[in-house]
Amino acid sequence: MAMPRATSGPAYPERFYAAASYVGLDGSDSSAKNVSSKFSDDTALLLYALYHQATVGPCNTPKPSAWRPVEQSKWRSWQGLGTMPSIEAMRLFVKILEEDDPGWYSRASNDIPDPVVDVQINRTKDEPVVENGNSFGETKTISTENGRLAETQDKDVVSEDSNTVSVYNQWTAPQTSGQRPKARYEHGAAVIQDKMYIYGGNHNGRYLGDLLVLDLKNWTWSRVETKVATDAQETSTPTLLAPCAGHSLIAWDNKLLSIGGHTKDPSESMQVKVFDPHTSTWSMLKTYGKPPVSRGGQSVTMVGKTLVIFGGQDAKRSLLNDLHILDLDTMTWDEIDAVGVSPSPRSDHAAAVHAERFLLIFGGGSHATCFDDLHVLDLQTMEWSRPAQQGDAPTPRAGHAGVTIGENWFIVGGGDNKSGASESVVLNMSTLSWSVVASVQGRVPLASEGLSLVVSSYNGEDVLVAFGGYNGRYNNEINLLKPSHKSTLQTKTLEAPLPGSLSAVNNATTRDIESEVEVSQEGRVREIVMDNVNPGSKVEGNSERIIATIKSEKEELEVSLNKERMQTLQLRQELGEAELRNTDLYKELQSVRGQLAAEQSRCFKLEVDVAELRQKLQTLETLQKELELLQRQKAASEQAAMNAKRQSSGGVWGWLAGSPQEKDDDSP
Repeated sequence: MAMPRATSGPAYPERFYAAASYVGLDGSDSSAKNVSSKFSDDTALLLYALYHQATVGPCNTPKPSAWRPVEQSKWRSWQGLGTMPSIEAMRLFVKILEEDDPGWYSRASNDIPDPVVDVQINRTKDEPVVENGNSFGETKTISTENGRLAETQDKDVVSEDSNTVSVYNQWTAPQTSGQRPKARYEHGAAVIQDKMYIYGGNHNGRYLGDLLVLDLKNWTWSRVETKVATDAQETSTPTLLAPCAGHSLIAWDNKLLSIGGHTKDPSESMQVKVFDPHTSTWSMLKTYGKPPVSRGGQSVTMVGKTLVIFGGQDAKRSLLNDLHILDLDTMTWDEIDAVGVSPSPRSDHAAAVHAERFLLIFGGGSHATCFDDLHVLDLQTMEWSRPAQQGDAPTPRAGHAGVTIGENWFIVGGGDNKSGASESVVLNMSTLSWSVVASVQGRVPLASEGLSLVVSSYNGEDVLVAFGGYNGRYNNEINLLKPSHKSTLQTKTLEAPLPGSLSAVNNATTRDIESEVEVSQEGRVREIVMDNVNPGSKVEGNSERIIATIKSEKEELEVSLNKERMQTLQLRQELGEAELRNTDLYKELQSVRGQLAAEQSRCFKLEVDVAELRQKLQTLETLQKELELLQRQKAASEQAAMNAKRQSSGGVWGWLAGSPQEKDDDSP
């Protein structure tokens, strides 16, 4: 065994300052020029903004005048970061530098003193070296903590550890230990304190009721033996609740909430179960008000201290599009009658909340088709809308999963009953712009229906964790993706802020024209910065010509902008009128449906009455035939009696002549 020298890179904030020094940002006025010479214009502006956010804080300086377009671009980039914490700005600064220049740390390490610790470790492969500023292979470092060996990971270099997520926007499969859960889909997943819990699901048409946990620090699976609490007492023996699938698992107050789901013997109303990880105990949550009908495949979204439930499929396989809210403070159900055109009945869709105000519904399926539509519910006005979207919308899908990180909504998996969705996409919920994060090929677990997706933290960075699903076979694999925030920040800092969050989506045309004004000015600014070795003298010499040109272009664009605003206003009015007509037609349709149902009921009653009358008529005809038969028999009997009487009396003439009646021969 050898005695290597294990090195560890500096922690934050030292790592940030090392990166800033490498980039050339030292706080001087000329530092921005050094950055622009090493990076693209967009990256340079972003690094400049993150540096000032980390070292100074949120931008509180006044906006520079229009005669200083370079400073305006810098100010907009810094202002766009809002109230981002300093440590987050430091981490993002280093992360963006890693993406543009992965070997920066090794090249800068000659000037950065690293702490050295002598430890004794087993070597399984050749010792990595740093030669000519290039790092080879080794990134695992060893440090001592409380007298024991503790492994740490250098995030700046690709690691040998198979569970380290070292590549952005690419799915990887970590190595896990412990017994894997049974393969499944339509299960629930949630994270509490770096542990991912998996509950229930469906395997070969059989509902599951087990609870498993994956430690996201050491990637170890374990099974949780649970108890069930009743009103009287807790059962002392391990017990499972009714197995279920298609439910929703939500982390709440360091506990798990399991809402709804399909079961073998469904209840009439939706049930909410609570699991306490500290006592490993399940219990039924006592609620008030009128709960929704029992269902599965619904979406459940946490908004503040309320749960918003939409859609799903009930025990009779009827699709739903109703909206319910459960207040977790009062444990009271409330059914919401929202205005506008609501999404069509569906299940297995995805939902997310933006800015604690807007509920977004994407995709899902009915019995006949899958959807790719996006609906937005304003939770303040309780009004549905179908805003315009940007980018390439995802393919129709159901059974997908989604999580949010900031204003980004990541959607993974799903399918259209023919094939799985191979593209993992992200929606910027402020601009409603779609983009593809990663793609997979073939029939892999990530292109499955009924998979789960959670977000966790690894080495201080967000990581997406996907599990399970069904794509022709049942899966129980874990996949990880570390999303890059670079493109998100560039969109956020380099574009004009959008007023009113999602309400500004209707101003798509106006926003495009405004961005054209900014892009035109910024493009000219970049030419000034990048093309001039001695910017001061050249800008002063050509300032009047440049300003005149910009003013002329700005006036032309402002005219176009006003025209587009007028057209947008007209389109809004037409859209409002169309929605009003649509609402009236919908009400009329509902009224006609009600009348039709009433007429169908009345027709059914009439058919029953007609059937009864026909039966009575048949009975009456039978009785009439019997009566006629009896009448004929009676007439025949009377006729026979009269004939017999004539023969016995000797006739009328004999009686008139007074002749005595002949006695019978047998008379005495």
